[in-house]
Amino acid sequence: MTTATVVTAALMAALTGGTASATTTGSLRPAATQQEAVPSRIAVHFDLAKRQTPENIALSPDGTAYVTFAAARQVAMVTKKGTTRILATMPAPMDGGVDTPVLKFALTTGIVRTDDGTLYFLYASGAAETTGLYRLREGGTPTRVAALPATGLPNGLALDERSKTFYITDSALGTISTVRLGDHRASVWSSAPQLASTGFIGVNGVKVRDGAVWASNLDRGTLLRIPLRHGRPGPIKVMAEGLAGIDDFAFAGSGDDRVIAALHGISSVVRVGPKGKVTTLLTASDGLQNPTSVAVRGRTLHVLSAAYTTATDPNLLLATLPRH
Repeated sequence: MTTATVVTAALMAALTGGTASATTTGSLRPAATQQEAVPSRIAVHFDLAKRQTPENIALSPDGTAYVTFAAARQVAMVTKKGTTRILATMPAPMDGGVDTPVLKFALTTGIVRTDDGTLYFLYASGAAETTGLYRLREGGTPTRVAALPATGLPNGLALDERSKTFYITDSALGTISTVRLGDHRASVWSSAPQLASTGFIGVNGVKVRDGAVWASNLDRGTLLRIPLRHGRPGPIKVMAEGLAGIDDFAFAGSGDDRVIAALHGISSVVRVGPKGKVTTLLTASDGLQNPTSVAVRGRTLHVLSAAYTTATDPNLLLATLPRH
C-alpha cells in the first residue's frame, strides 16, 4: 500500500494464509509443493518513494509492459529497455482515499490492452464520482466508461475478445461484474459464496480461457473455474487450493492446464498443473517482493512485485519458463 501504511497483524495473516481456508466442498487439494528453479533477473526497479507499487500488467506484442502503480494512482508504460513513463495519474479523492473499502487509500488496479493499443483500467477511490472502469487511448486522458460501486474494491480485469465483454472482480463485495465493450453499464455476473472474502480480500485476479472465467480468491487461497453457459455462470469448480495469498495469475501454453500464479504474502510464484499440482518457480531469493501479477509472452514470464509489506524494492522481474 502506501509507504506510510501500517501493516497490522491481521493484514499479514491474510496475506500469508494465516486466516485463509478453502471451504468449498469437493475441491481439489494440491500435491506437496515442489521446487523448480528458473532463470530470472530483475529488469526494472521502481521508486517506492514515488509510491510506484506495481499492481497489474498488460503486454503489447513488442514486449512493452503497461502497469498500474496502485499507491500512486497511476498508469505507466515500461519499455523493453527498462524506461518507465507515466501515462496518467488519477485525481485523489477529496477525503484522500480513506473511504476506499478495505485498503483505505485510492488505487489503480486491473489493466488490459486491446489490439488497437487502447488501455482499460480500474480505479478504486471510495467515491461514487470516480470509482469505475476507465479507457485511456494513446496520447489521451482517462475517460470513465462505466461506474462501479464506491462501496466495493474493483480489482481484477479481463476482456473476453470473443464476446467483447469485460469481467471485473470486486474484492470487497465478493462479486464478478461484466461490462460490454462500448457499453456504459456494469452488471453483477456472479456473487457466488466462493468469491467472498473471509475478512480481507476475496476474489482477486480474473482471466477468460476456453469457455470459462477463471478467478483467484486471496483469502481462501483458491483458484476457481466458472464455465460460461450462454454468457451466464455455470457451477464453480475449485481447481487448486492452499495457494496462500494468491493474487493475479496467467496461463502458460495453449491449454488451460498450466497456470502461473503470484502468491503475494509469501513472495513466491508457482505453477499450478493438472489436478492442482503446485510447483514453486520463484521465491524471495530471486528478488520477489510481494508479487502482485504475472504475464506470459512465449516462454518469458513477467512478474510485478509491489513490496507492499516488505517496503524494500518494487520491481519487474523477467524469467524463462521451462518447456514442459
